[in-house]
Amino acid sequence: MAPFLWEQHCCLPLHHTARIADLARYPLGSYLSVNVGYSPQTTEDSLALLRRFREQAAADPRFRLVETVADIGADDALALAFDLEDSGPLGGDLDNVELFYGLGVRSLLPTYNHANAAGCGCLDTTDTGLTGYGKDLVRKLNEVGMFADGSHCSARTGLDIAAVTTVPMIYSHSNFAALWDHPRNITDDQARACAETGGVIGINGVGIFLGHNESGPHAARLAAMADHLRYGADLVGVDHIGVGSDYSFDGDEFNDEIRANPGAFSDSYTEWGPLQWVPPEDLLGESGAPGLDELLADRGFLPDERAAVFGGNFARVAAQVWRPKMDE
Repeated sequence: MAPFLWEQHCCLPLHHTARIADLARYPLGSYLSVNVGYSPQTTEDSLALLRRFREQAAADPRFRLVETVADIGADDALALAFDLEDSGPLGGDLDNVELFYGLGVRSLLPTYNHANAAGCGCLDTTDTGLTGYGKDLVRKLNEVGMFADGSHCSARTGLDIAAVTTVPMIYSHSNFAALWDHPRNITDDQARACAETGGVIGINGVGIFLGHNESGPHAARLAAMADHLRYGADLVGVDHIGVGSDYSFDGDEFNDEIRANPGAFSDSYTEWGPLQWVPPEDLLGESGAPGLDELLADRGFLPDERAAVFGGNFARVAAQVWRPKMDE
């Protein structure tokens, strides 16, 4: 059996048809961070989605809504929190960070692929990093107790987050450009800067970011995921890598989203074809094929190191960054 899983980023459809119950493909005891908005969503859009997800989760005994780290780890429930993949849903109002935190959002990245009021994205040809507003946003995230996340940001923006933050930052779902030179992947300098804050890099299972995007069996993508984890452990230490698979529970819907919002993506993003993922049951070795735990053991990870990668590292930094209790 695989160790406790901290899944730092996965995706349900960003509309009213999405079902929290679909997340039950993960084993009880896991922690899941579910996206509730990126650059096209307004504040009202993401708040409506959050409230719908929270209502569904509260009515389903398989889920426990997370307020503190202490709410994570019960073996009879899936611990559930949320993330924002752009600062756009804040509507330019930094006070909304507190509002979203109160509804269970525990991670926010300033920019999604392209420049906005906070800074530059990974697909921008000119990279000026965080703006003044973006630096204020990172400080606000620190103050409120929410992860500052460098995924989808430009290299300079990611380095600026590391320079501004006073607590560990994260890359929730980013792979290494040294292994596969996709614009969404991060440089070794970004990884080192993140680790120097005490942070963690979550490796994703998306084919176009791994260099293996074959349709059909997921074995090649899963093996590539293990290779990125091995590379990260060698580069910055095993204490600074984790899992953020970026799994989408409606892959057709997500690929439709890319086609419907070309301004958020680019040809360099999708030239390897539609997105392909590693599903939870393959990730955890529940489909009959070797899972990530076995593949990491084959790459020399000891049991305690695999436990750190699967969940211990993100749990450690959450205890440092999130508020220990909600304000009265």
